[in-house]
Amino acid sequence: MSDEDYAYDEESGDWLPASELAAKQAAVDTVEVRDAVGNLLADGDQVTLIRDLEVKGAGQTLKQGTLIKSIWLTGDAQEIDCKYPGIKGLVLRAEFVKKR
Repeated sequence: MSDEDYAYDEESGDWLPASELAAKQAAVDTVEVRDAVGNLLADGDQVTLIRDLEVKGAGQTLKQGTLIKSIWLTGDAQEIDCKYPGIKGLVLRAEFVKKR
């Protein structure tokens, strides 16, 4: 007999090993973020802007072709978090970037 803990899965109504239930929930919580051409984005990717974007509150426009060196996924399917010199807390829509 196994000494692994079991947890109740409300969705299926079954008792599953805790590790299996955790893996199942992690897969459900994963959000796929895709760029303008359909490439899958991940934390740490480099992206390029595909059009000029006016940054609200910064009084600055990021030009088409600007390289963003490192991105972080936010959990939203269309938003990515990134750093850019002179702009704090920059959040871009995935539809305006292309993976490099």
